[in-house]
Amino acid sequence: MAESILAQLDVVLAARKDASPDSSYVASLHHKGLNKILEKVGEEAIETVLAAKDAEISGDNSKLIYETADLWFHSLVMLSQLGENHQPVLDELARRFGLSGLDEKAARK
Repeated sequence: MAESILAQLDVVLAARKDASPDSSYVASLHHKGLNKILEKVGEEAIETVLAAKDAEISGDNSKLIYETADLWFHSLVMLSQLGENHQPVLDELARRFGLSGLDEKAARK
C-alpha cells in the first residue's frame, strides 16, 4: 500500500508541475521554484525535529507522524521539481539494506 501511495503522489506531483499556480498548492510551489521548495523542506525538517522532542516528553507521537508526513511530502515536491520521483530514493535505501552503517561511513573516508 505504501508503494501505491508514493506512486500516486508521483503522478499528482508530475501533473501539477506544469499546472497553473492558482490551481493547487503544489503548482504554486513549483511555480515559485526550487528555493521556495527548499525553504519548505527546511521548515518541515525543523518542525519534525521539534515534534520528536515533544513526543519524547509526552509519549504522544501523533504530531511527529503529522510533521514527518509534511517533511516527506515536501521532499517529494523537491524531487519532482528536479525531475525525479520516489523510486531512486527507495532504490538507494534498498542498496544500503544489509550494509553496516559503520562500514559505509568508514568507506567514505
